[in-house]
Amino acid sequence: MKTPLERILMEANKEEMTSFMAAHPEYFEEAVWLALSDTQPLAWRAAWLLCDCMEGNDTRMRGYLDAIVEAIPEMQDGHQRELLKILLRMEVGEEHEGRLFDVCVSVWEQPAKQPSVRITAFRHILAMAKKYPELANEIRGLTQDWHLESLSPGVRKSISRMLRDPALRRTSR
Repeated sequence: MKTPLERILMEANKEEMTSFMAAHPEYFEEAVWLALSDTQPLAWRAAWLLCDCMEGNDTRMRGYLDAIVEAIPEMQDGHQRELLKILLRMEVGEEHEGRLFDVCVSVWEQPAKQPSVRITAFRHILAMAKKYPELANEIRGLTQDWHLESLSPGVRKSISRMLRDPALRRTSR
């Protein structure tokens, strides 16, 4: 038997889902556990909904950061993207950054992955390079032509724009 949250995830539109979560915050933890599961399509929908319903650096997500980082490699593209988007909205502490960087590089280096997943992973890579200037050489290596060939012109343009960020350029000199 489906829970109320599972029913909403399967039957409702976005507005109904976000209204449900706003009215029933007691389902937040269930949404997190669903997002970390491999029960599709509920899992990626729960991750998508969480990203939409959570606050920036949401305290309710703090205890799940490690589990989210560890789950990403096991998930399919769309699910990976939604989990990465959740992490973009969080302040990921030093205890998770190394593993998250490795996961994001692994995603980025897979040309068969959906461009939206790869660019989301790349956003994490750039954020860490801004924080840790010593990663600048990694960025140069990760943006060689063969990494960009499988991306659409629009995604390549977005990456080019991201690389022009003055804060990033200061780190790569």
